[in-house]
Amino acid sequence: MKALLPVILALTGIAAGVGAGIALKPAPAPELAGADPCGDALAGQDPAAHAAGNADHGAGGDVEYAELSDQFIVPVVLEDRVTALVVLSLSIEVPAGKSDAVYSKEPKLRDAFLQVLFDYANLGGFRGNFTELSRLDGLRESLRRVAGDLLPGVAGDVLIVNILRQDA
Repeated sequence: MKALLPVILALTGIAAGVGAGIALKPAPAPELAGADPCGDALAGQDPAAHAAGNADHGAGGDVEYAELSDQFIVPVVLEDRVTALVVLSLSIEVPAGKSDAVYSKEPKLRDAFLQVLFDYANLGGFRGNFTELSRLDGLRESLRRVAGDLLPGVAGDVLIVNILRQDA
């Protein structure tokens, strides 16, 4: 009986480990095959027709990307204590030859973008799996809206070029 006890304990431990692995398995990633990267209704059409309908998304080659000069550093605060720092690099999609409009308004853009990033951090956006596609889409949309307000007719998409979280 004494020799049987270690075997029973080992089998119980293995069963508990397998059960925990199955229970904590992450949900499967959404199927992205065949998805339209632009997110519009032209998916599934002839690629030439899709490119023609997406000139503002960069498919026509008439856009350039104005990279903001410095990174954005956003503190993640929990219980009145900085628990992490998030560092981001952003670029703005603009029509070809319009980068100067972005650089002339860069201080105002940086201020508005920082406010959006601070609000997002205060709402818990940079906690947990902060790089999940569905979570970053809301941040991108907020940044896009601010850029569009400050640079109407010039600012297209806002791209998150680099993102890093350093936990304290």
